[in-house]
Amino acid sequence: MTPVTASRPPIRLFAMDVDGTLTDGVMVCSSNGDDSKSVHAKDGQGIKLLARAGIVPAIISGRASGATTRRAQELGIEHVHQAEGDKAARLLAVCETLGLRLDEAAFVGDDLSDLAAMRAAGWSAAPADAAPETRAAATFVASAAGGHGAVREAIEALLRAQGAWDDVVAQFEPTREEAR
Repeated sequence: MTPVTASRPPIRLFAMDVDGTLTDGVMVCSSNGDDSKSVHAKDGQGIKLLARAGIVPAIISGRASGATTRRAQELGIEHVHQAEGDKAARLLAVCETLGLRLDEAAFVGDDLSDLAAMRAAGWSAAPADAAPETRAAATFVASAAGGHGAVREAIEALLRAQGAWDDVVAQFEPTREEAR
């Protein structure tokens, strides 16, 4: 894992692909057009931890899905971009909207369509079951598969690398007065 150093700015945007990253990649489509996705609770908790560390979460997906929209709303993700053909261009656009540089962004993806965004970002991650080329391009490769906690693992690795993990954990510990 590449640590964040004085010569390397901290990550302030954490963008994610969905299918195969936040999900296991299995898509269930009904005859009426509804779709459903299986997501992992720990990934959702990890995404909520980002806000505690001052990092903005974002979704940049190649496929539009009502299930993705709903999950993003549940997690409070404001930057949700679906049906994106050029994820690197969208990552740059989100950075520009937030006043950030690409080296202040992270991108997590699992397949070839994620490579350009991963290479453009200052930090990147891939699930254990990502395409070999995607794993090779990643700063961090999770031991978990997509949809099985890989995003949470990547978030924790990033927060540890930036020295923010202990501060985030401390937010869950009771103060001395609360413990009494």
